Amino acid sequence: MAQESARRSESGLPVEPVYGPGDLAGWDPERKLGRPGAYPFTRGVYPTMYTGRPWTMRQYAGFGTAAESNARYRQLIAHGTTGLSVAFDLPTQMGHDSDAPLAHGEVGKVGVAVDSIEDMRLLFDGIPLDQVSTSMTINAPAALLLLLYQLVAEEQGVAAHRLTGTIQNDVLKEYIARGTYIFPPKPSLRLTADIFRYCTAGIPRWNTISISGYHMAEAGASPVQEIAFTLADGIEYVRTALAAGMDVDDFAPRLSFFFVARTTLLEEVAKFRAARRIWARVMREEFSARNPRSLMLRFHTQTAGVQLTAQQPEVNLVRVAVQALAAVFGGTQSLHTNSYDEAIALPTDRSARLALRTQQVLAHETDVPATVDPFAGSYAVERMTDEVEEAAVGLMRRVADLGGAVAAIEQGFQKAEIERNAYRIAQETDSGQRVVVGVNRFRLDEEEPYQPLRVDPAIEARQAERLARLRAERDRGAVTAALDALRRAAEGEDNTLYPMKEALRARATVGEVCGALREVWGSHVPADTF
Repeated sequence: MAQESARRSESGLPVEPVYGPGDLAGWDPERKLGRPGAYPFTRGVYPTMYTGRPWTMRQYAGFGTAAESNARYRQLIAHGTTGLSVAFDLPTQMGHDSDAPLAHGEVGKVGVAVDSIEDMRLLFDGIPLDQVSTSMTINAPAALLLLLYQLVAEEQGVAAHRLTGTIQNDVLKEYIARGTYIFPPKPSLRLTADIFRYCTAGIPRWNTISISGYHMAEAGASPVQEIAFTLADGIEYVRTALAAGMDVDDFAPRLSFFFVARTTLLEEVAKFRAARRIWARVMREEFSARNPRSLMLRFHTQTAGVQLTAQQPEVNLVRVAVQALAAVFGGTQSLHTNSYDEAIALPTDRSARLALRTQQVLAHETDVPATVDPFAGSYAVERMTDEVEEAAVGLMRRVADLGGAVAAIEQGFQKAEIERNAYRIAQETDSGQRVVVGVNRFRLDEEEPYQPLRVDPAIEARQAERLARLRAERDRGAVTAALDALRRAAEGEDNTLYPMKEALRARATVGEVCGALREVWGSHVPADTF
C-alpha cells in the first residue's frame, strides 16, 4: 500500500510518494478503461488516436486590423499550422463597433477588430475556407461571427456543408469567470439553441459549441473544479436543446470542449481521462444518447496562460513544452501552445513560430504519438483518474442540488468556489510554499531587456473611418428592414440566425445587430453589482 502522503495535488487531492497494486484493489480495468475509441472513452475517443495522424495544431492569433491578422494567419499556415484559431478584440466580444464610446482604447488590443462583413472578408483573404479548420473564440455574439464566416465562404464559392471549425459559444462560463456576456442567461441559451438548430440543418460539420473550462482555470479553478463546472454547463446546454425540441443525437455529436493544460502533468492527464469517462456516462445514462459520437468528449487544449511569467520569460518555453505534453498524453484533439512572451505583450512572429515548433517536435521527434494512451494501467495515473472523477462528480452533484448550472450561477456558487481556490493559490505563492521559478525562487537581480510587439493606437481611428464609409455606402433601407426582421424573430420563437444572416449580408455591423437584440432581450447585470 502507498505510504503516507507528503503532498497534495492542484485539486487538493493526496499525491502519494509511491503507488502500487494495492492502490487499485478491486479495480476493474475493463469497466474503467475499455478500449480506445470505445465506451467509456477513458483511453481516448478514437481507436488509433495519434498513430495515424497527429492532433490538430491550432495556433490562437489575432490582433489589430483584419489585414494584419490575415498576414499572421498566412505565416502560421506557411510554418505548418493545421488549424486557425481567431482571437477577437474586446469590443467585438462585447458586441460593440470600433467607433462606440465603450470601445475607446481597446480596439485591436487583445484580438482582431471585426465590425462587419468587410472585416471578415479581409481577415480570410486568400485563405480557402474549404481547406482550413477555423476556431473562433467568441461567445455572446458567436452567431454573428459564424454567419459572417459563412457569408465569406459563400463569396469564395464554398458550400456550407464543407466548412469545418468551432465557435466557442459558451456564454455560461462568461457569467462564472470571464465577463464578456451581453444578454441575460435565458435569451443567451435561446440563442445557443438557435445556433444548434441552424448548424444541424445547414453547416453539419461545424462544432456548434466549445464548452470551456479553460477560462475558469485561468480565473483560479482547480482541475477538479474545471471539469466539474464545465461538464455541468454542458448538461445545461443539452437540456436547453432538448427543451427546444431537438433530438439528442442530432446535436450532441457536434458538441466539443476546451480545457487548460497545466505544468502538473500527471494530474492533468488524469483530469482529461476522468472528464471523458464522466461525460460518456452522463450522455448514455441521463440523456439516453444512442449514437456513439454523442458520448465522445472531444476537446481542444490550450497551455496555461496564467502560469506564464513576465520574469525570465524564456523559462516559459519549458513550461509550455511540459503543458503541451500533458495535453497530448491526455488525448486532446487539438492544441494551442502559448508563446513564451505572452505574459508581457502580444506574441511576436518569432515567438509564435517557436510555440508551433514545440508541437511539431512532440509530434515528429518523440515516440509519444506512437502508441495510444501510454499511461493506461499506471498505478499512479489510474488512481488519480479515479480520485479526480469522484471529486468532480461530487461537485457536479452540488451544482445539480442548487438547480443546475444556471441556478448555481445566479446564486454565485461556481464563482465563489473558484475565487476561494484562487486565493489559496495566491497565498501559497506569496509564502513560497508553491514554487514559481523566476518569481519567488531562482530570481535574477536584473531582468534582461525585451522588445514586445505593440499594437498601433491609430488602428481605432482607421476602423472608425472604415465604419463611416460602410454606413455611407450601404443601402440604409435594407439594413433597417433586416434589423426589424431580427427584432421580430427575437420577440417570438423563430430562429434568429436567418434574419441575422440577412442583416449582416446587408452590411449591418456587429454593434447594430447586437444592439437590436439588446432592445428586445436587455443586457445582463451581475447580481453583485446591485
